[in-house]
Amino acid sequence: MRSLKLITNGSASGVLSRFASHYNFVVAGGGAGGCAAASNLLKHGTVAVIDPADTHYYQPMWTLVGAGIKTTEQSSKSQSLCVPGQAKWYRTRVEGFKPEKNSVSLFGPFGGEKITYDYLVVALGLDVRFDKVKGLKETLGKNGVCSNYGPGNADYTWKVLSAIKGGDLLFTFPNAPIKCAGAPQKIMYLADAHLRKAGVRDNCSLTYHTALPAIFGVPKYAAALSKLAAEKDCGVETTSHLVEVDGEGREAVFEDMGTGKQTTQKFDMLHVGPPCAPSPVYATSPLADSAGWVDVNKHTLQHNTYKNVFGIGDCNSCPTGKTAAKVAAESGVLYGNVRRLMKGKELKKSYDGYTSCPLTVGNDKLILAEFGYDGAILETLPFNQAKPRWLTYFLKKEVMPPLYWHGLIRGTWRGPGLVRKIAHLGTA
Repeated sequence: MRSLKLITNGSASGVLSRFASHYNFVVAGGGAGGCAAASNLLKHGTVAVIDPADTHYYQPMWTLVGAGIKTTEQSSKSQSLCVPGQAKWYRTRVEGFKPEKNSVSLFGPFGGEKITYDYLVVALGLDVRFDKVKGLKETLGKNGVCSNYGPGNADYTWKVLSAIKGGDLLFTFPNAPIKCAGAPQKIMYLADAHLRKAGVRDNCSLTYHTALPAIFGVPKYAAALSKLAAEKDCGVETTSHLVEVDGEGREAVFEDMGTGKQTTQKFDMLHVGPPCAPSPVYATSPLADSAGWVDVNKHTLQHNTYKNVFGIGDCNSCPTGKTAAKVAAESGVLYGNVRRLMKGKELKKSYDGYTSCPLTVGNDKLILAEFGYDGAILETLPFNQAKPRWLTYFLKKEVMPPLYWHGLIRGTWRGPGLVRKIAHLGTA
């Protein structure tokens, strides 16, 4: 008989037979969105969570790890502490979706195990694709080539940065989707602050290469960041994306997005913001849109074809920044709309595209970018958040991590919408 380990309350409790098991809710993915959805939906029926990870990471902390401010260990907890205890945890990967049959197949030693559902939540994130830049995968983690994306990678960023005494430091933003679009330049400002503190900044050149036509996608924050980069003497090359890395030769090749011309630059440190892409397991399924993302209504988060399917987080097609803040705001909308669908009611909860990029800019200060669809400014605090402030840095460093562990993944922190209304006296 084929079998697959079934985890309940974080411990092995038995086996799943090859015959299909049914749940009211199946949650594919155990990251921020998956844990939040599962925690909420447990109030209304049986829940299965499918995720193979042993460790759950608070990924926004990795920028601070790369700057020597936090450690990788501080960014992680056992996944058994994060998946809600009352859910059935299938510690394996999703092999495929058959939404027309309300079925999910699971990867295993023999493959083909299936579970069925009344409602499906897809929360499978995205894939970080270092392999999409020629030579990058082979040299990442050595030769001064680093990235704060991926478990443990930020440790090498700090190792390289802390040893720099002079030279050329390059930071890149890809010509592709990316999670946390602010992260590739945050580390540049933190590097600048470290080098100044170490007394070697005058020996160093810092340059940010971005495939975008501006330093940031929202004009209000782009203006503030452009001014900041100039004040810190950090160069900014727009419409310039990384196409090749020669680690041993310490050379990076960039292509101009407009002309196609390629230039080669020497480096002593190269921090790469990697291209990201939809995961094949959903990108090649009936759930995907033409770009490979889970095809949802951008306001209700309901699948555009399969009405008992919802998508949350990095994997869905909502045209906004892929961040943990996005997940928080989406979680309340998803929960409310699933409940209404269960009652046969119209889906009234509406996601406004809220996302946030807490942009660390050095000297214990931060620009807190908050915006929604089409770049609409959705700032929570009653002052201009494009100005670097100590308070917003404190929120990033000390408040947001416990809010994630004890609020977001528990389904109780659903974004700052209510706080925003109170702070703006109901006008926001």
